[in-house]
Amino acid sequence: MKSLILSLSIVLPMMAVDSDIIGEQNRRIHESAAVLREIMSARDKGIPRDMLEHAQCVGIVPNLKRAGFIVGAKYGKGVLTCRVHEGAGWAAPSTIRIEGGSIGFQIGAGETDVVFIVNNSRGMEKLEKDKFTIGGDASVMAGPVGRDAEAETDAMMHAEILAWSRARGVFAGVSLEGATLRPDNDDNAKIYGRPVTQGELIHGRIPPTRAAQPLFAALNQEAPYKEAS
Repeated sequence: MKSLILSLSIVLPMMAVDSDIIGEQNRRIHESAAVLREIMSARDKGIPRDMLEHAQCVGIVPNLKRAGFIVGAKYGKGVLTCRVHEGAGWAAPSTIRIEGGSIGFQIGAGETDVVFIVNNSRGMEKLEKDKFTIGGDASVMAGPVGRDAEAETDAMMHAEILAWSRARGVFAGVSLEGATLRPDNDDNAKIYGRPVTQGELIHGRIPPTRAAQPLFAALNQEAPYKEAS
C-alpha cells in the first residue's frame, strides 16, 4: 500500500505537468490561428497572399515578449508547421522558441505577434538544426505589407525567411536579425508522447494531434497551396 501511494505521489505530478504543457500548446495553437486570420483580414495590410501561398513553412509566435530602447531583448514560444504531401497538407506543429536580438525600432516593453515564412528548401534545412541564428545561419528580410503587393523582388525570393510583426494594432515587416530559433524538444516530447526531432515534425513523419486542426483550417483558408510558376 505504501509503495502504491509512493508511486502515485511521483506519477500524478508528472501527469499534471504534461497536461499543463499540452493545454498550453492547445491555447497557443488557437492563438496562432487567430493571429493569422486577423492579420489576413486587414484590408490591404496583410501578408501578401502570393507569398503565403508559396511558403514552405509558416511560424507564428503570439505574444512575443519584448523590452528595451531601440536595441532590445525578446522571448517567445510559438508554433511552426511545414507543407507536406506535395504541399497539400501541413505537418504536425512543432513548439519553437525565439530568443535574443531585437525587432527593429522599439521603445519600452510590450508584446508583439510575430509571423514568419520560410521560402525554400535551404531555409527548411536550417530549421532542422537544434538551434540557429536568424540572419546569421539563415538569411532574413522584413516582409512586405499588402495582400496583393508586387513583392516578388529578386532579393525577397532568395531570402530564406521573411518576417512580420503586429504590436498595438500596427502591422509591419520586421527583421529578426540576431534572434535564435530552436525547437522546444521537452514540450514536443510531452505533446507527442515520445522524444521527436524537428526533422520528424517538419517533414510530416509524426501524426498531428486533433488540437492542430484550428491552425490547419486557418492555413488552408489563408494559404492554399499553389505551385511555384
